[in-house]
Amino acid sequence: MTNIFNQLADQARTAAEHSASVQRQMPPIARRKDRLHLATPLRLVIFLAINVAAAAWALQGHRPPVHIASAMGAGLLLSVILVRIVHVAAQWERGIVLRLGKFQGVRGPGVILIFPVIDNLRMVDTRIQTVAIPQQSVITRDNVPMTINGVLFFKVVDVMKAVVSIQDFEFSILQYAQVTLRDVIGRLALDELLAELEQIQAQIETLVGKIASGWGLEVEGLRLQDIDMPADLKKMMARQASAEREKRATITKAEGDKLAALNLAEAAATMLASPGAMQLRTLQTIDGLGPQPSNTVVLAVPSDLFTLAGHATELLDRRVKAAAHGDTGPRAA
Repeated sequence: MTNIFNQLADQARTAAEHSASVQRQMPPIARRKDRLHLATPLRLVIFLAINVAAAAWALQGHRPPVHIASAMGAGLLLSVILVRIVHVAAQWERGIVLRLGKFQGVRGPGVILIFPVIDNLRMVDTRIQTVAIPQQSVITRDNVPMTINGVLFFKVVDVMKAVVSIQDFEFSILQYAQVTLRDVIGRLALDELLAELEQIQAQIETLVGKIASGWGLEVEGLRLQDIDMPADLKKMMARQASAEREKRATITKAEGDKLAALNLAEAAATMLASPGAMQLRTLQTIDGLGPQPSNTVVLAVPSDLFTLAGHATELLDRRVKAAAHGDTGPRAA
């Protein structure tokens, strides 16, 4: 029966570890990028206004059908051109304008006007962006394999550099963060990694921030989320931690016993110097136990006191008998 229970426990432990590893290996959740179409209402108003104005002008008076069709076509063409000219950037967006492939300037927030044929507009989000660092297989300096993942926070501070100096700044900073993480963790031992996690995070953040500053980016933070080690190593670490806690408990108990012995020795010396101190202490203890009717008080009395009491009783009996013989003697005479 015991073997069956052990097998069931091993199977449950194996299933739990497998489910945890599968959950850690799941792909990261895709981030939803909210793109507000702020220019759509303004473009619709411009389109309707120009076409209504063209239709009203064409229908005034008795104009030939050719003029009416020309006016409607011109109004439609003009509205399409104006719709392509007008763009709107949100408060957290900046638009970089390339005119015939050459950098022209950074526009926004608000209404942005460009030439629809020769200008190209690209919007860049300047808010803090969160990028998940996928699991990285790392071997520490003391040859311990592990997997580590994390999260990176950064934002765009120079739109021109972020677009012109690098092809895809988000993908590039993610790849560099992964390489830096593996490089830093590989130079550390397992105990150093677990004890100095905050310093390691700050070191990786500093290294990534130095490179990202040249790309027009600013790293706001980097955090390591999950550090996964082999199951047998986890068991050994758990046993080591348990032994360490037991060691501290034993040392603490021994120190407490030592302090208690020293205090008892001081108390004994004090009572020895004062003959009535022991009796007062005994009376105080009995008085403290007296109000509780469920307690049974046992007083330890030395056996010599009983022997002394017996001798005193015999001596008292002899004296009583001697006094009795002394009283009866004269009466008989």
